[in-house]
Amino acid sequence: MKEDGTRFAMVTAHDALSARLVEKAGIEIILVGDSLGMTALGFSTTLRVTLDMMLHHAAAVARCAELPLLVGDMPFMTYKISHEEALTNAGRLLSEGGMEAVKVEGGREIAPVIERLVSAGIPVMGHVGLTPQSIHAQGGYRVQGRTEEAAERILVDAQAVAEAGAFSIVLEAMPTSIGRKITKALDIPTIGIGAGPDCDAQVLVFYDLLGLTDRKLPKFVKKYADLFDPALEGLKTFAEEIRSGQFPGEEHTYGE
Repeated sequence: MKEDGTRFAMVTAHDALSARLVEKAGIEIILVGDSLGMTALGFSTTLRVTLDMMLHHAAAVARCAELPLLVGDMPFMTYKISHEEALTNAGRLLSEGGMEAVKVEGGREIAPVIERLVSAGIPVMGHVGLTPQSIHAQGGYRVQGRTEEAAERILVDAQAVAEAGAFSIVLEAMPTSIGRKITKALDIPTIGIGAGPDCDAQVLVFYDLLGLTDRKLPKFVKKYADLFDPALEGLKTFAEEIRSGQFPGEEHTYGE
């Protein structure tokens, strides 16, 4: 698709319903992202998401989506301790979680891990720029690559990830010029999230793009629906009708 100049989409999913919706929408890639720690599990960061949590959600998605490419996030500290542990954990995401590829965060420092996984037959998606598993080291959720030196580091990291054998790479929270430069420099597809319009694909979180959240969203998010308030009103009306005796009505009950 990159060779043809055809852009594509990736959306996160973490359960049966989100997987079915994303597939029915014709989205090319589903990412079972560790962002589920924040959207579904109530954590403040992704750092508390474990491999067992990811396996639970990945398996639910895999049972319900057949057409999209299924990519599972490798959680914090499941792939940086040793190559052997990384291989074991990535293998579990495929064999137990039903994923078809894994995603890892990092640049040059993670390239040897990518090489090891790819050599074992596990497709790997990279992720550079803002890497949520490193928010403490990066000083929080901040745009990366503002200086010339920082921009060059991201480019070198992206090239290292590609050379290590990654089949695609996520570019997160960086100036448009850097996203464009990396996309032109690499043969593999780039998937942007806050990296400008020149990437080969774009990704957003399921809850964010559908407006199923009441939290403040990053600048790069576009809400294609606003479902939180209607859902809230539906729940309030349900409770009010129960209290007033309006529900269940005759049409919702079984006769003798």
